[in-house]
Amino acid sequence: MPKAELHLHIEGTLEPSLAFALAERNGVVLPFATEEELRAAYSFTDLQSFLDLYYALMAVLRTEDDFADLADAYLARARRQGVRHAEIFFDPQAHTARGVPVGTVVDGLTRALDAAPRRHGITTRLIMCFLRDEGPEAALATFESARPYLDRIAAVGLDSAEVGHPPAAFREVYRRAREAGLKCVAHAGEEGPPAYVWEALDVLGVDRVDHGVRSMEDPELVARLAADQVPLTVCPLSNLRLRVVDRLADHPLPAMLEAGLLVTVNSDDPAYFGGYVDDNFTAVRDALGLDAETLRTLARNSFRASFLDEETRARYLAEVDAHRD
Repeated sequence: MPKAELHLHIEGTLEPSLAFALAERNGVVLPFATEEELRAAYSFTDLQSFLDLYYALMAVLRTEDDFADLADAYLARARRQGVRHAEIFFDPQAHTARGVPVGTVVDGLTRALDAAPRRHGITTRLIMCFLRDEGPEAALATFESARPYLDRIAAVGLDSAEVGHPPAAFREVYRRAREAGLKCVAHAGEEGPPAYVWEALDVLGVDRVDHGVRSMEDPELVARLAADQVPLTVCPLSNLRLRVVDRLADHPLPAMLEAGLLVTVNSDDPAYFGGYVDDNFTAVRDALGLDAETLRTLARNSFRASFLDEETRARYLAEVDAHRD
């Protein structure tokens, strides 16, 4: 089924095969002897245990070609998964901290994204995320360093370790982003409490909440999200692998839909969490007993929640409506 993917960290698409290929290209020695040994390390107890490996593997990403190859590999897989539009996160701080200039990252990613309509039949947007555990001053410095590239960036986001790093601390950088004409999103309500979702809405002024599953603990918040139709970019297999839920059958996705929330399904960091976006669709269908019309609603939601222009959105929605299994 045609769909948009709105919660996808490009660094989280680094498959073991590409990691080893880039390590060889750049003379980087990985702490794993084989691809199988690396994949065996993809067993996480919580968000932080995932992030430790996630950031360690980024050492192989050094050049513009590396980032272009990473994005193109994702887009090729995404096309096979029915993705027609992708809004892609990247973490400049994770690269500038290693001496890779933000321009190298943006140039490499946008080279692949600019070619995506022709090569893969996918439209794209690029979202620059701030690492919340690095603090608001680092986020401000990152935003200012990226000003020369804002014509190629559609939105800003907030990711990395959530607990103990409330969204409100990033008020100023989000103000500057909005002044620059960018859309705003933020991770909130994954491991953090519903209060973080309130802050993302009322302090940061986000257009979309990434994750947001813990919103269901606060009936007043659920009513607000439903009334305002604030999109939530939910990542079921990620929630399972990072122990947000113990079993996929326990996932709150059906309750979120029943409450009238504008929920979308996404893959987050698919190389690490065992599935790309259509794999997530299949997994929730099987574990939660979702019927074909509910899956179609989720696909429609993905385009409704996107930052597409209205003409392109309407074209993609028509593709969803015309699709038959």
